Amino acid sequence: MPMLPTNAEQLEPVRILVVCGTRPEAIKLVPMILALKASEVFRPEVVSTGQHHEMVEEVFGLAGIEVDFNLWVGGARSELNDRVREVMGRLDDFVRIEFGADGTVKQDQVRAGKYPIAVLVHGDTTSAFAAALAAFHMRIPVVHVEAGLRTGSNLTPFPEELNRELITCIAAFHLAPTSHNLENLVRENVPVSQIFITGNTGIDALEWAAGLEVDFEDEAVKEIYDSDRRVVVVTAHRRENWGAGLDGIAGGVRLLALENPEVSFVVPMHPNPAVREQWQSIADLDNVCLTEPHSYPEFARLMARSYLVITDSGGIQEEAPSLGKPVLVARESTERNEGLEAGTLKLVGVDPVRIHDAATELMEDEHAYREMSEAENPYGDGRAAQRIVAALTNLYLGGPMPAPFRSSYSRRAVIKAAGYSMPATRVDLLDPNLVPETERHREEELVTDTPSWPHTGTVTEASSS
Repeated sequence: MPMLPTNAEQLEPVRILVVCGTRPEAIKLVPMILALKASEVFRPEVVSTGQHHEMVEEVFGLAGIEVDFNLWVGGARSELNDRVREVMGRLDDFVRIEFGADGTVKQDQVRAGKYPIAVLVHGDTTSAFAAALAAFHMRIPVVHVEAGLRTGSNLTPFPEELNRELITCIAAFHLAPTSHNLENLVRENVPVSQIFITGNTGIDALEWAAGLEVDFEDEAVKEIYDSDRRVVVVTAHRRENWGAGLDGIAGGVRLLALENPEVSFVVPMHPNPAVREQWQSIADLDNVCLTEPHSYPEFARLMARSYLVITDSGGIQEEAPSLGKPVLVARESTERNEGLEAGTLKLVGVDPVRIHDAATELMEDEHAYREMSEAENPYGDGRAAQRIVAALTNLYLGGPMPAPFRSSYSRRAVIKAAGYSMPATRVDLLDPNLVPETERHREEELVTDTPSWPHTGTVTEASSS
């Protein structure tokens, strides 16, 4: 996306298409769309694929955002190949009819405000991949929000891992939440000059939602929220967990619920009928509340009220730590490795016993709980959308480049490469000998007889990222 006009020119707002297919995408795109609308440079036009149109429009409605165009994807057939075919075909038809796309670059029309400068897609959904490929075929640049997440296996999560790899091959500009994501992209030969570290818009969305005044529609959830009971929130819906995986997660919740009758387990169910059916295996337990999907502000309130979260959701792995909630990840792998390193996440898979044991430790061991709940969230500071709009403005108009989210170097990695160590009671915590007593944030046992980073000054960090 080259710099087009000069700063002195009188500009029409530039049109940029924001494609959204699912509720999680909508949540994370709300801050982006609001920031683009607030800009005098851009005119965002929201394209919904229509596959989850009610939930998407509900999220957008809370922010006063209207869907400009609906592709109405999602008929009787809903296989992955059907989704790709329908999104590509309908987006292609729409852009050709609405804007006169013909597979050529239309720089003059972009400057005149008559043609989209880019198509912005988020994350790793099948609709995001299909939209990116359709845009590429029409020679419209693709901007990828939340780029560079990787697990290392195309089969987990399925099909999201391959979706995001393919979007990487297509995109002109890669908006990576963290430096780890940047490293993943560089390993795949993406030029570092096309990558910008932004933080994650999910944290922006959480801050937006937390400011909304909403009540719980489900009276049972409201009663639990208002009680003095400990609350565990459980969500699971990933395709790779359908069947045996969801059975394992439900089995772990059953063990915990039977053993902890004083704890309430709240399970907002995904609308997919197959997923909902599997949760019925724990519907007989008095302290398990199976509830309908919440609006995002409701869910943000529920997370804030919870003691811990068990989930296979990618977004929740980033959001819950911002509220100081430990997250047990019910998957065999995660693309959010920064959270594992920082200590905000723990990978427990779908084995009922592992889920039970990990949750029990957090409910019974205050020290273990504090280590996770007080760990610094590496995923954002609530200003990702602001950085992204600043970067897009720089690409279009030139001028100063925005500063990235955090530095690209890792303190822990540099210290390790130097041959030193950072001993602690858990991974990534410094030896308390090096931290002044007044600055210690946790009850830490001193580590002795271990070579450590030279004491050349006061060390106050508890973790690195």
